[in-house]
Amino acid sequence: MTDQNFKGASTLAAPSIGAATIKPAGKAGANPLFLREEELRQGVEMLFYAYRDFIAEPDAMLAERGLGRAHHRVIYFVGRHPGLHVSALLDILKITKQSLSRVLGQLVQEGYIRQTPGVTDRRQRLLELTERGRELEQALTENQRIRIARAYREAGAEAVEGFRKVMMGIMNDPDDRAKFDAAPPRR
Repeated sequence: MTDQNFKGASTLAAPSIGAATIKPAGKAGANPLFLREEELRQGVEMLFYAYRDFIAEPDAMLAERGLGRAHHRVIYFVGRHPGLHVSALLDILKITKQSLSRVLGQLVQEGYIRQTPGVTDRRQRLLELTERGRELEQALTENQRIRIARAYREAGAEAVEGFRKVMMGIMNDPDDRAKFDAAPPRR
């Protein structure tokens, strides 16, 4: 559909190719919200721009150390979940064992991550950040934390909840969504 198809129309009467119908949750009988192709495209484009800016500073810090985004993801999730099993990390990242092995091997060799055998199953490899790894994870995450906190403050509580719902709706895996079903506890 082109913009001409939408000229003068504030909403679409029925969903068609290029349009999406969204019914507000918990509001039975409310008019559905119709999104035009341009609004959907802007959403995609905004995600690209936001991601670019979100990772720019961490990318530069990683490049100084000869590391990349794959290393960042591993460092982040191991830091977030100390004692994480390699198999659980594979499940989170949705990458091959070979890809993880290369990245993890470098992080272990350079002293960012420590591997220990499992308590009940010695074949398991449990992962945790070393002191050096914790320092790097904090440095990589600090700018991102600040960026998200600023955006949340400027948007307000309703928008934050709306953002959570949008992000949950984008996720494919029900198990991943289940991790975020409840709002995080207030500190």
